[in-house]
Amino acid sequence: MKEKIAIIGASEFQNPLILRAKEKGYETHVFAWEAGDIGEKTADVFHPVSIVDKEKILEICKAEEIAGICSIGSDLASLTVSYVAEALGLRGNSMASAELSTNKYAMRCAFQAADDPIPGFMEGDAATRPQDVALTYPLIVKPTDRSGSRGVTKIEGPDGLEAAIHKALEDSFEKKVMIEEFVEGREYSVECISYEGIHVFLALTEKRTTGAPNFIEKGHLQPAEVTPALRNQIITIVKKALDTLQIRFGASHSEIIIQKNGVIRIVEIGGRMGGDCIGSHLVPLSTGYDFVGMVIDIACGKAPDFSIIHEPSPVEIRFIFGPEDLADYEAMKAAEKDRIVFTSLPEKLDDHPVTDSSSRYGFYIFEKERVGVNVD
Repeated sequence: MKEKIAIIGASEFQNPLILRAKEKGYETHVFAWEAGDIGEKTADVFHPVSIVDKEKILEICKAEEIAGICSIGSDLASLTVSYVAEALGLRGNSMASAELSTNKYAMRCAFQAADDPIPGFMEGDAATRPQDVALTYPLIVKPTDRSGSRGVTKIEGPDGLEAAIHKALEDSFEKKVMIEEFVEGREYSVECISYEGIHVFLALTEKRTTGAPNFIEKGHLQPAEVTPALRNQIITIVKKALDTLQIRFGASHSEIIIQKNGVIRIVEIGGRMGGDCIGSHLVPLSTGYDFVGMVIDIACGKAPDFSIIHEPSPVEIRFIFGPEDLADYEAMKAAEKDRIVFTSLPEKLDDHPVTDSSSRYGFYIFEKERVGVNVD
């Protein structure tokens, strides 16, 4: 009889987790709203339950006697994963850790207490006025409890504060906002796997965004090209910060900025894989590691396997914001089709504006250098 694993979320970004769990011999029980997502079809058993309905998911997981529970790339799902795992005595991070790594204000307070390198910050809400802000402009305003560039605005002075707070509050579940000093520099993310409190660095990702005012991610490159000394410095800072957030098991995604003077600032850390295919696609392609498989093994009480499953290659993901990006894809397809290893593109573009990560039109992943790896 197959062991059962619970997976929180059924979107395209969760589907690699569902497929890999099936390949590893698990019966997959997938939880999400019924919305026609691909995971509803690829799951062995689909449960039409909201990913935030922790109590209902716990009830079903208890009845099904699951061996583990996991998710990738979703802060909301991380809370449910920790809640169920803690209640059933399964392997996972504590609820205290999940709350620290999914609420930006709580995270900043923890980092501040541990002397981890972060920008100046404060919490705000609908009542916050410019005179309440004792920070140096420019500032970033964003929801305390969302991801995917939702509700993010850069403001240059007090005149923009009210509108930025209003925008962030529209996306916030708890109706709170994070106000923090803007740090200028190159953006990176650090992908790690943790087991029993030991953190193993896997990859450094260079992030490319639209810039101000919304900083929507346009693409990611792995491995990022930095000096060994800088990479070691980044890893040291991130591992300490993971301890601050009490992350002991599974994937983590740490976003940082390196200023022109070389100073490293932590933006935020998630106790999960990075979304945007960073963990599910880029890390396996650029390192050869079965990152998704590691997440499954750890959730089900096993140590992660660091075997190299294929030859690594530098890779990049680019997102489609409009006709120009689609034309770039078509040009690459015509000239160097074999470099493209994964696509998720619409049949046609409409004219909706791209306001955050969820409203981008699609993406494609390609090898930066040919090494003969075929992942189609």
